[in-house]
Amino acid sequence: MEKEYSPKKIELNVQEYWKKNKTFQVYEDSKKEKYYCLPMLPYPSGKLHMGHVRNYTISDVIARYQRMLGKNVLQPMGWDAFGLPAEEAAIKNNTHPFSWTKKNIKYMKKQLQSLGFSYDWSREITTCKPEYYHWEQWFFTELYKKKLVYKKNSIVNWCAYDKTVLANEQVIDGCCWRCQNKIIMKKFPQWFIKIRNYAESLYQDLKKLNYWPENVKNMQKNWIGRTKGFEITLNIFSRDQTLKVFLERLDIIMGVTYISISSCHKLSINLSKQNKTIKKFIQKYEYISQEEREKEKYQGINTNLFVIHPITKKLIPIWIANFTIKEHGTNAVFSVPAHNEHHWKFAIKNNLQIKYVILNSNNKKTNLYNSWINKKGILFNSGEFNGLNFQKSTEKIKKILLEKKILKNKIHYKLQDWCISRQRYWGAPIPMAKLKNGEIIPVPKEQLPILLPNIENNINLLRKSINPYSEWAQILINKQNAIRETDTFDTFMESSWYYARYTCPSFNTGMIDPVASNYWLPVDQYIGGIEHAIMHLMYFRFFHKLLRDFKLVNFDEPVKNLLCQGMVLAEAFYKINKNSQKNWIHSSLVITKRNLKGEIIQSYNKKGENLVYAGMIKMSKSKNNGIEPELMIKNYGADTIRLFIMFAAPIESSLEWKESGVKGIHRFLKKLWLLIYNYINVYNTDKDIDFSCLNDQQNELLYQLHKTIDKVSDDIGRRKTFNTAISAIMELVNQLIKTPVQDKQDKSIMRESLICIIKMLYPFTPHFCFTTWKYFYKNSSIDDQKWPIAKNDILLKRYKIIVVQINGKKKCTIKISKNLKKEEILLYIQNQNIITQYLKNSDVKKIIYVPNKIINFVL
Repeated sequence: MEKEYSPKKIELNVQEYWKKNKTFQVYEDSKKEKYYCLPMLPYPSGKLHMGHVRNYTISDVIARYQRMLGKNVLQPMGWDAFGLPAEEAAIKNNTHPFSWTKKNIKYMKKQLQSLGFSYDWSREITTCKPEYYHWEQWFFTELYKKKLVYKKNSIVNWCAYDKTVLANEQVIDGCCWRCQNKIIMKKFPQWFIKIRNYAESLYQDLKKLNYWPENVKNMQKNWIGRTKGFEITLNIFSRDQTLKVFLERLDIIMGVTYISISSCHKLSINLSKQNKTIKKFIQKYEYISQEEREKEKYQGINTNLFVIHPITKKLIPIWIANFTIKEHGTNAVFSVPAHNEHHWKFAIKNNLQIKYVILNSNNKKTNLYNSWINKKGILFNSGEFNGLNFQKSTEKIKKILLEKKILKNKIHYKLQDWCISRQRYWGAPIPMAKLKNGEIIPVPKEQLPILLPNIENNINLLRKSINPYSEWAQILINKQNAIRETDTFDTFMESSWYYARYTCPSFNTGMIDPVASNYWLPVDQYIGGIEHAIMHLMYFRFFHKLLRDFKLVNFDEPVKNLLCQGMVLAEAFYKINKNSQKNWIHSSLVITKRNLKGEIIQSYNKKGENLVYAGMIKMSKSKNNGIEPELMIKNYGADTIRLFIMFAAPIESSLEWKESGVKGIHRFLKKLWLLIYNYINVYNTDKDIDFSCLNDQQNELLYQLHKTIDKVSDDIGRRKTFNTAISAIMELVNQLIKTPVQDKQDKSIMRESLICIIKMLYPFTPHFCFTTWKYFYKNSSIDDQKWPIAKNDILLKRYKIIVVQINGKKKCTIKISKNLKKEEILLYIQNQNIITQYLKNSDVKKIIYVPNKIINFVL
């Protein structure tokens, strides 16, 4: 064993061993408990960034830990390879998108392997390959046959820069989620999948996701926008027509002062044919983005029509309002401005009546008109219902409306059907075609997969969608001439079912192998960023339910446990140029001065020019504050990077990248390497510990070892607090360094401790541990070892845990020797620093002692 730790010398050799021996390749094994650990698949952009490294390190730590528990662990990797970036890069570099993608995959795969991730590479998926999207096309035709997909002219979000349609979920603050350009509204014939049919299931099944972050579930709930209420059929005054109107609460029906309908309601459209003013209003807001709609919110126009109130028989005006849109769930609503924020603002803007019917918090009548009351309470101003509370008034009003046969329960959803058409080349072709008579039919399964047209000789064709009159678009179906659909799938289609294909990537007789999927699914642990909470995870869950209903999988949800890691932050600096723009400078070109706390107080470039320190912000190319993983691996080794990333911050928090912290982790690994070197070369023994003749120091060290094993196991397995697990291992290493090795028992305990430390560090630093393990066991691999088990008899042998309370409230627990008497225990505890802080400047009136369990100081 060499004295100096040199990652360059060991990491490549270990990686070659794993590759040669196919160490992490797995198969279905009914005799073993399975564990499916899945990181979200990357887009092959060309280079890994530290966000990737964090995501995949977390996954690999969990996978390696579960493997050491004896489970059959699947951890696959693949590439989300269609999409606009490849297309734009292909245009820029005058190359085919597949060539650009293939080159990037090769490079990124090499980067992933250099970090030592334990993937089963035999299951690698590339979504732009026909053998993958073949089955996606087939499944789409099956959805069409079941009437779960449709094509219609629709006003959609259009990105003029990317020249494609975007789903609602892909528009963020009125901008394209990829290029951040403002979107505009256009009308196109588009393909949709009926995700609204699954809105209730998507909403209710969130209750089954007990191990998903609450904020993710809440974000999905809000996006689904489930609203439970009532649909009431009203008569339109002086017309032989009715209008179905939604009301969330029956108790406030007496406070209705107008009905608001959307511009796309049938009544609005019919009125626009006769009224130019209404037509102009509708046209104005028909092609307006949601962001623009927000700016011009609460605009409306009076239809001069009325409905008859179902109880009072009074006439209620009907207004077309731009805040009442289909995305809010319904096209016509009862507006009660006194008790709804949006209705109140619209009424104020358009000078409409506001009628309060709920007493305020002081049970007093309100007629101030300067606010709305959004609460349930006692009714007034409500005729026969005055004095009733929410429940009683609801029951009475419901009975009246049911007797009139104009009421039914109704649930509305904000969630809209998923628009999956994209007007770009680099995507999976939609497997539909149009016959000469205009009939739309699916492409037969024997003609799948549909491949993209060859553009090798004309890359400029990428700038346009596929020409429907091109030779490629002409197709013969059942001896009839037809024109293919020239739109391609939204790339979220590919990333919505890849997890299931990983279970059977070579299966060629169907979309999913039922035997393999039933063994591996559902995913036990999914890891990815919080930014995917709505778009990807919503489509992901929806697609799984489609697969379930087609009997391709057997579970309601695709993932048991979800872990969302925080962002990676780095210091950023800039200089204001002549055009008053920020010129971002990479930290490697910046000289800084720091105070005693390590905070930057001044920064300047190598020319001595002052720079602005922008703080710790998300790593990005645009801010020029990214850190190249390859450079870090070269300087410190993959294990150092992995350990730093897992140690520097709790997983759900942002991680501040500081090279000083990386250096600190590297020093720790060098220190541990030297400790192992000294043991191997000076103290090495193969004798087991003799528990019958241990002194106090040896018992204490054994206790600390098994206490650490117990904590690390819980931190990794249950709590997912990897940083505290690493901290506990570091404390044990420091204790071992300070502990003298004098006799055979010391040597045996040192050996046992080092072996356990190597096992516990293995998920984090696999190359380091693989190598050091060989110095203890030449003929075995740590890849095959079991996780160490804490021995309770050692933990409880010498010590007992006393809970310390102040005035009945738990403050801490203290470990004490079992041999101490009551008086000695009291004295020992009262002299502990943590307790003296609580007792300082206080009089202890009474001490309550429950033997071997609790001490309560009453102050």
